Amino acid sequence: MSDIDIRPISDLRNHFPDVANEISKLDKSIIFTINGKSSMVTLSFDKFSKLAHLDYIERALDEADMYAKGHSENLTHEDVFSKIKAKING
Repeated sequence: MSDIDIRPISDLRNHFPDVANEISKLDKSIIFTINGKSSMVTLSFDKFSKLAHLDYIERALDEADMYAKGHSENLTHEDVFSKIKAKING
């Protein structure tokens, strides 16, 4: 399981190799502060990719919900997947 650390931004400048190792190898997320206030968050690319993918899915579902509100057509999951497969296969 990953940890979250809170550190001053100077740690990023002064200890970059150690910070980079903790983020990538130990899967830590780090919140950096400036004058005691949160400024930025660093996380591994894998963790970022998962978050970005979840955001994409959430936006796609929101778009589908908006579409459904304006259209009365109801499709079964078989209909949806056959349309998707048709688009993929040409």
